[in-house]
Amino acid sequence: MFYALRNLFALLGFMAVVVAIYAAVKMAPMMQTFDTFDEKAGDVYAEMIDILLETGNAAEATVWKVPVEEGLTVEDVEITLRAVANELNIKNVGELPLSAQVEAMSGNKSRFFKIYMFCNALTAAQMLEYSDAFAAYLPCRVSLVEDKQGKLWLYSLNMDAMIYGGKPLPPALKEEAMGVKAIILEIMNRGAEGDF
Repeated sequence: MFYALRNLFALLGFMAVVVAIYAAVKMAPMMQTFDTFDEKAGDVYAEMIDILLETGNAAEATVWKVPVEEGLTVEDVEITLRAVANELNIKNVGELPLSAQVEAMSGNKSRFFKIYMFCNALTAAQMLEYSDAFAAYLPCRVSLVEDKQGKLWLYSLNMDAMIYGGKPLPPALKEEAMGVKAIILEIMNRGAEGDF
């Protein structure tokens, strides 16, 4: 019995070493690649994983959201979004009044949701020069959403994965992208406060 247990433990130890070597061989290229990423990439993905584990919702892990102050109306927020965008010199390139469209198509009342699109064409062109995949991020969108309890929220795509999530962007493009991030966050924060 003793020899059988000893042999079993030896076999388990051997298998553990084999698995560890196999994992190291498979993980090494991935770790080498990750070492070439922006220094903030680990923090960006860790935050996304924390939110994903907390909410179980991948979309929640990839957005910024700001609650609109109580007492502000849709009109208050819309006026502020447009005014702040104008002040910060980013073009309002379109609006999608989705709840109005839902009501027109269904004949039923819908909670409010509308998408506002902002873009600096020169920055967009720089992003596309770097990677055509950035087209999916264009234009920058801010959504005004009435939740199921009637509270208004502003949402936008979290740009950190785009800016920091891979290999470092060229310095000029990174600076430009960080500038757009700051503008979108200012539009959201001031829109949520009615501060124009």
